[in-house]
Amino acid sequence: MRVLGVDPGLTRCGLGVVDGGLGRTVTCVAVDVVRTPADADLASRLLQLSGAVEEWLDTYRPEAVAVERVFSQHNVRTAMGTAQAGGVVALSAARRGLPVAFHTPSEVKAAVTGSGRADKAQVTGMVTRLLKLVERPSPADAADALALAICHLWRQPMRSRLAEAEARAAELARVHRARLAAAAKARQAADKDTGAVRAATTRKTGAGR
Repeated sequence: MRVLGVDPGLTRCGLGVVDGGLGRTVTCVAVDVVRTPADADLASRLLQLSGAVEEWLDTYRPEAVAVERVFSQHNVRTAMGTAQAGGVVALSAARRGLPVAFHTPSEVKAAVTGSGRADKAQVTGMVTRLLKLVERPSPADAADALALAICHLWRQPMRSRLAEAEARAAELARVHRARLAAAAKARQAADKDTGAVRAATTRKTGAGR
């Protein structure tokens, strides 16, 4: 599977395309950072970002898109910009019918380094090692985008299996409830028939006396 990982942001938006092979083999296809001028108006910045994402989707044709979820940030303005950039990416992917997954920073760190509390240097180092890159991706937004793609490649199969298991469990529970309801209804009908027979017998006995 080929995945486009996106570390959303208005000033810097990391884009990374990774191919997943057999087992946990991953290969870097492309990585870059899209920048928009901080002094430009919001609509223009989002349009510029959208154009870059559209170009990447057309050029590399990923099968899925992984975006970092805005989890918590102290700077509300930055969080809003990140969310808006992520929305633009999701919209571009949706237009092509591509599945979009959102991963929290801790999920990505845990998938790549084994620790959800890893710092950016550790994430960058592991991404460089896993993808066998000659140089460390820079800035950190580029490494984060690649890490997102790797996280999705490694975690999505597990998520899919879990979703399938949950769906099967829900269906079994539904069937079980339906059987219990049918059994209860049958018992009620049987009890009603037994009561009717007893009442008829009582009437006949009374009439015979």
